[in-house]
Amino acid sequence: MRLAPPSLLLLALAPCLAFAAQDPKPEITRQASTPQADGKAHTLRTIPEACARIEGQFTGVAADPYKFTLGRTSAKCQPRARLVDAAKVKPSTKDGWIFNDVIRVPSASCPSQEAVVRVWRKPADAAPPDLDAQGRSRIYLKDATDAAKAKTPSVPMFAVAMAVEGKACGK
Repeated sequence: MRLAPPSLLLLALAPCLAFAAQDPKPEITRQASTPQADGKAHTLRTIPEACARIEGQFTGVAADPYKFTLGRTSAKCQPRARLVDAAKVKPSTKDGWIFNDVIRVPSASCPSQEAVVRVWRKPADAAPPDLDAQGRSRIYLKDATDAAKAKTPSVPMFAVAMAVEGKACGK
């Protein structure tokens, strides 16, 4: 058996290494989901803080192979975070965003294709007030209203990017 030269192996592995280097290491580590059949709706991720559920289904149509939808978890749910489109906010670690999760769902009818959801989160910069001379944390009405007028209140945010990756199957 003859081995390939190391330079040829590096050349062959370069696309794989480049793909793996695109995303930073997520906070949540998970395996790829079980392959899903065409037309079967499934929940990809629930974000309770934003009262949101990301759902999807493979369509079986080559032009539009996967359909993503966002839904509310409950009509009575009060969101404590905002859910935004990652394409609009362009999250990066330099801006305080944290790569939270990557979800991969392969297609049962086309194993070379998978739906991928990337979730970024940006924590709020709220902090409790400093302790006073008596060791108590106090908020004074005038100080709080002045601070609220000076800047918009910070709320946690989640940015979601949804895509279909891999080689399409001919149907």
